[in-house]
Amino acid sequence: MAQTKKKRKKKQRGTQAGSIDTRKKARPRNRAEAKSQAKSGGRSGGTKADTPPTWKSAAIRGIIAAAVFMVLLMVVFGRTFTEAAPIGAFMLVFYIPAGYYMDQMMWRRRERAKIRAGGKK
Repeated sequence: MAQTKKKRKKKQRGTQAGSIDTRKKARPRNRAEAKSQAKSGGRSGGTKADTPPTWKSAAIRGIIAAAVFMVLLMVVFGRTFTEAAPIGAFMLVFYIPAGYYMDQMMWRRRERAKIRAGGKK
């Protein structure tokens, strides 16, 4: 037998540009919760600086930096791809660990500053 009632669809709110935001908006339950949400600066409360560095993020940034370096070698200095590739590979091997340990040093510095400021996370 055919279905007689149509299922109700959720209303999606879109902008004139066509982007649609389907995230659920959590509303504060009381005034105190609203104040704390406003003080934290948003719903998530955390920033990217709060997360420890990862090798994956260092690898992505290293690949991008090495690629830009290779392109600059080829465009600015007139090197061929076969000349620029070994230098780019060396830079990749250099950039990944250097980026990771630099991020780790900065993250630890921010964590120590948070601890000194009163243990807020």
